[in-house]
Amino acid sequence: MSDMKSLDKKVILVTGAGGGIGRSIAIEAARAGAAVVVNDLGATLDGRNESSASAQAVVSEIEKLGGRAVANGDDVSEPEGAKAMVKQATDAFGRLDAVVNNAGILRDCFFHKMTYENFDAVLKVHLYGTFNVSHAAAVVMREQGTGSMIHMTSTSGLVGNFAQANYSSAKLGVAALSKSLALDLQRWNIRSNCIAPFAWSRMTSSIKVDSPEQEERVNRMREMKPEKIAPVALYLASDEAADTTGQIFAVRNNEIFLMSQPRPVRSVHRDEGWDIDSVARHAIPSLKASYIPLDVSADVFSWDPV
Repeated sequence: MSDMKSLDKKVILVTGAGGGIGRSIAIEAARAGAAVVVNDLGATLDGRNESSASAQAVVSEIEKLGGRAVANGDDVSEPEGAKAMVKQATDAFGRLDAVVNNAGILRDCFFHKMTYENFDAVLKVHLYGTFNVSHAAAVVMREQGTGSMIHMTSTSGLVGNFAQANYSSAKLGVAALSKSLALDLQRWNIRSNCIAPFAWSRMTSSIKVDSPEQEERVNRMREMKPEKIAPVALYLASDEAADTTGQIFAVRNNEIFLMSQPRPVRSVHRDEGWDIDSVARHAIPSLKASYIPLDVSADVFSWDPV
């Protein structure tokens, strides 16, 4: 470890940090000088069978590096669980400078086969979990007059994907929530940003392979390591990012993208107003050239990562 550390004296809470992207962020945060609350419910990919062993294993790794960390096994989908993990951060380390809302589950299924339970469960962890942890953290950060919130979104929500109505809804909701947090909390110097990560992890390992094209896509994803996400996340947690808020980044191997956010792309006007016929004959033909294609994420990010 170097003497100059970009996150010295910072305290960071990382949810879903028992493996994959969260684990990498937690370990690299410790390397950069931060004290880390390693949260993980220890659940299986679909959110069942809980155990805190994975969080404790990451804490042990950090301590072997000479870093400071504590394990937390609370549930982000429960408001009281979120409050408990934030309290653990302040009890153990005296403050809370950043949260990384990374915890997630998957229950992929085509929409016409999706149950209410599977829609609800995914929204509860991703969207409600992001709300719960951010809401609890905001109390501490407002008192401090500073803080950073980093949320994991996905191109499944920003662009689209098959068989992920629950996950896509949650992840696009996270992006909208992040913008609201950035607007509402800026007076206390609290920042809020999103990252859409491309990385091979426990979550992406569940992608169904039912064609040569899918197999090729999955093989490309295997090359994208979760460690590649940490530098952007930890930059956003640092003081260097003081003027960055309300943004959406994507990270794919060695590529970093700034993602667009919805804005008008084309308009039509009619002095006398519109009726069904004029909409059909004039408005839609004028607007149709700018329609957004029915793409999925792989169509938009169609080139091999570098």
